[in-house]
Amino acid sequence: MIVGILGCGAIANLLINKVKDNEDIEIKYFYDRDIEKAENLAKISQGFVVLNFHEMIDKVDLVLESASQSSVKEFALDVIKEGKDVIIMSVGALLDKDLWNEMKNISKKTGAKIHIPSGAISGLDAIKAASVGEIKKVLLTTRKSPESLERDITEEEILFCGKASDAVKMFPLNINIAATLSIASNLDIDVKIIVDPKINKNIHQVYVEGTFGKLFSETENLPCETNHKTSMLAAYSAIHLLNTLNDSYNIGS
Repeated sequence: MIVGILGCGAIANLLINKVKDNEDIEIKYFYDRDIEKAENLAKISQGFVVLNFHEMIDKVDLVLESASQSSVKEFALDVIKEGKDVIIMSVGALLDKDLWNEMKNISKKTGAKIHIPSGAISGLDAIKAASVGEIKKVLLTTRKSPESLERDITEEEILFCGKASDAVKMFPLNINIAATLSIASNLDIDVKIIVDPKINKNIHQVYVEGTFGKLFSETENLPCETNHKTSMLAAYSAIHLLNTLNDSYNIGS
């Protein structure tokens, strides 16, 4: 499988090092508006930098997006139209219902697969299973450090209480998991974002009620050293997904 990378930041750097020994995956093409970032990864993988993203589409089997919500809106449809698979990390973009519906409709016509990793939370498989019945409530409470949220504060503060569709617009680099949970549960979930100067982790609590019963999970994520907005588990989830796409078995719903 030949893979192209859209967005050469923290996730892409971790991915390069974790999959370089997988003989089934060739990460060969790199695009980033910061050309130096793309060049650095291309050197590590002996790949190629493309100056125009569209130059890579016909050369790859799959594109991994790890750039931004705006990049999803700009490029994802073009990938799917060519029948190429895509992994979306900036999931907040998919709460644009028109975009998400168009992506799904086109993928049905072209056979392209849209993959959304589980990201920085636990329990997503259980929530997908619960969606077979009726999910009545989902609450995500996210607690992050001032550095992660780019806030200069000395006391704990609630920055946001509202719906996921609003949260992903106000915090486009911090709360993509709210979109993942919304898509998995078929709800515009409730979100609370707290900045806490006493912590150095990204902590996500998920509470779900439905016809299945109740679910509560808490995940304490260590942030990536190169980007405190990104949790290590979010990067690992993308790496695991990529490494297992061709497996002959599947664990979980």
